[in-house]
Amino acid sequence: MNLEHMRRAIELSALGVGRTSPNPAVGAVVARGDAVVGEGWHRRAGEPHAERIALTNAGSAARAADLYVTLEPCCHHGRTPPCTDAIAQAGIARVIYACSDPDPRCAGGGHAALGAAGIEVFGGVLAAQAALVNEAYLKHKRTGRPLVTLKLAMSLDGRIATRNGDSRWITSEASRLVVHEMRNRHDAVMVGVGTVLADDPSLTTRGVPDARDALRVVCDTAARTPPDAQVVAQHSEARCLIACGDGADPARIAALRRAGAEVLSLPRTGERIDLVALMQELGDRGLMSVLIEGGGELAWGALQAGIVDKLALFYAPMVIGGTEAVPGIGGPGCERVAEALRLREVSVQPIGDDLLVRGRVTEPTWLDGV
Repeated sequence: MNLEHMRRAIELSALGVGRTSPNPAVGAVVARGDAVVGEGWHRRAGEPHAERIALTNAGSAARAADLYVTLEPCCHHGRTPPCTDAIAQAGIARVIYACSDPDPRCAGGGHAALGAAGIEVFGGVLAAQAALVNEAYLKHKRTGRPLVTLKLAMSLDGRIATRNGDSRWITSEASRLVVHEMRNRHDAVMVGVGTVLADDPSLTTRGVPDARDALRVVCDTAARTPPDAQVVAQHSEARCLIACGDGADPARIAALRRAGAEVLSLPRTGERIDLVALMQELGDRGLMSVLIEGGGELAWGALQAGIVDKLALFYAPMVIGGTEAVPGIGGPGCERVAEALRLREVSVQPIGDDLLVRGRVTEPTWLDGV
């Protein structure tokens, strides 16, 4: 067994992140000893799985070779036939996989099917590393809801805009490119209507090779989004979803639909949309990852609702000051320091003169037992 082959498979799997939903992002390597004879990754839902691509690339060299794959091979008929059949037909001698598949249609069945075909099977190899690439899939399969990252761009004193609402640009061009890369790897990008009214963002992905746009979601309790807002009118293959509260003005809803937006009516919790219900709706649609980009009230509401799994905070080396400047996270805040949110697994990354602070908000129970 050569762990470098599994590391390569994990590297390949990352190329599919943001493209495969509701399928996992999987990488595969066919090897004979230390030599790689074929490799592949799952590119999009409905297209061949990583194992089949790697086997095709290997051709006859796959016979009696080893297959390294980041997820237990599927044994069920979906949009494509079972990978276990293709593996057996190719004459693979050993299958080494990283994570077990929590999909109930597989869930150990792939391992068993390969063993029944006379193939040596080893699971759990570099599982923790592979699981991090597929974390959104694992959460979606185990909870039905997407993995949610809250991203904010702020001054050192935690402001996202001046008291007059000016916010362009706080962070650097290099940081903004990282944000576009994040959009490229998420299924949906979400903002509050306050951000739409103040900044008129397009929420498209720009400056990234082979970029694609994520579904654009606006949390807009009263349907105040202008029909000509960029998030609605921007030409893109990705759709725009306006999540409104029940009881929003029917005339405004009709105008948004005429402009091309999908409008979803959801229950309210107080004056806000029920964000848990929204995440469940997105999960039911097969979306596995959501990037929340603000503003401050949505950020607070998302944290209060318990839907945020990770934070990505971009800090620029500037101080805006002022009690009327717009905070990155609004709401009433905590009454006591002991009640403050504390992050886990914190990392700090310089991006030019800016700093990116990442951390987990919730305990990732969906990674247990991978």
